[in-house]
Amino acid sequence: MDRKLDLMEISQVLAQPHAKKFFIARFISNYGNGMSPIALAFGILALPNGSANLLGLTLGVTSAMFILMVPFGGVIADKYGRAKMVGLTDTLAGLILFIQVFYFATGDVPVAVLLIVNGCYGILSGIFWPAFTGIMPSIVPEAGLQKANAINSLAANAGLILGAASAGILIDTYGAAITLGIDAASFVIAGILVSTLSHLTPPMANNTNTMIKDFIDGWRVFKSFNWIVIVVVSFSFIVMCWAAAENVLGPLVALEHFNGAKSWSIVITAESAGLVVGALLAMKIKPKYPIRFLQISSFTLCFYMFSLAKPQSLLVVSICAFFFGITLDLWGTLWYTALHRMVPRDALSRVSSFDAMGALVFKPIGLAIAAPISLLIGIDNLIYILIVISVLAISLPLLSADVRNMSYEDSSNN
Repeated sequence: MDRKLDLMEISQVLAQPHAKKFFIARFISNYGNGMSPIALAFGILALPNGSANLLGLTLGVTSAMFILMVPFGGVIADKYGRAKMVGLTDTLAGLILFIQVFYFATGDVPVAVLLIVNGCYGILSGIFWPAFTGIMPSIVPEAGLQKANAINSLAANAGLILGAASAGILIDTYGAAITLGIDAASFVIAGILVSTLSHLTPPMANNTNTMIKDFIDGWRVFKSFNWIVIVVVSFSFIVMCWAAAENVLGPLVALEHFNGAKSWSIVITAESAGLVVGALLAMKIKPKYPIRFLQISSFTLCFYMFSLAKPQSLLVVSICAFFFGITLDLWGTLWYTALHRMVPRDALSRVSSFDAMGALVFKPIGLAIAAPISLLIGIDNLIYILIVISVLAISLPLLSADVRNMSYEDSSNN
């Protein structure tokens, strides 16, 4: 790896004028995010009309709306200002989620409310995510990008750990409504903080292109990087399997074999702890071929899913979740560092949007079919099928020289 691309120390990254505020906003938002999947899952399962099918449908609608919106979200972010769009969508998402909180507090949440609220959240997330992934190069110089991405992950993952660790206790003591309310409030607070950084990412200057023209230009940049396209296709299947196993089958396993929300909170907390370790490793690790390294490390997902079959003891499941968490964060840091360094700056959010859309395109399918298929063939058999799909999706991209040999040393960004 070219040392000149990694000269900044952690203290120098944190000394950048707006870095700390950005990291604090990420921590606050992810504290709520750490609680929300656990609270939503067990909140829905506890409803009079609740079921695994309803949980999968709700999560599937969120993902589907995200996928439909995200390619246009990248255009909006590049065109109107990334930090401005992050602040706006975070704040609106929090306000919309409070509607769901009100109904959970009554103990009766109509299906229409779940689908509309979470669908709107998915649409706003489709603008938020490509906007968010394009902000970092405006906060720190290129020499500090990998460490800045690692610190950002560390802040985010610390929030996830605290959120996941407190979720089971909060749900058991106060119920899902209070827990989801804290999640909604975290979005509003984080959105207000990031809005103060809007001047760092101004709208495109003198851009008279239509949204469709910007969309097409972004697509051309995206498909010009073979290694990005191949990995995104790979992850469309990996994420489908991961979502089905962790978001639907995992809570069912916890209800059937362990102690429900408290047990699943332990597993998610262990995964979040792995994310923190991954962030710390990402500050130091410098693989010559980062994408090859990341693909191989992704086999930890297969071990994690295998531990849910039968299932293994809660300790074994948690250990596997921990190691998968390490992999997840290494992906987050090294992948986005690669995008930040290799992709032209003015197209970064649009390329990130196609990345997100492609990687998540099959996630709604995984969420929607997990429960009904598990009823037909059993949870264990479905998990084994998901493992086989994951092994193929991880292995096949390594046949490509573009994936195996991608290096930061080839950076030609700006």
